[in-house]
Amino acid sequence: LEDMIQSGMHFGHSTREWNPRMAPYIYGERNGRHILDLVQTYYLLNKVLAFLEEQAAQGKTFLFVGTKQQAAPLIAKTALACESFYVNQRWLGGMLTNWRTI
Repeated sequence: LEDMIQSGMHFGHSTREWNPRMAPYIYGERNGRHILDLVQTYYLLNKVLAFLEEQAAQGKTFLFVGTKQQAAPLIAKTALACESFYVNQRWLGGMLTNWRTI
């Protein structure tokens, strides 16, 4: 949890730009920003990790998506290391549903 705090994972969106469905995961508010509940975040990330390990053990492939400039190189590097697919540039509408066009 300390590493999560030091990396700034607890900072959420601006209090004006949020979805009400996020309410259970918000710990509080400070300086116009939501503070995320890192205890829940840690628990849920571990659940995701267990799911991904289980799926990888079954030989499943993954789609890594990260289009922000800071994330793009890391997404490509990680996906290539896992021999998985990735999108690290612009996400086109219909990429998961409009196979004929894509």
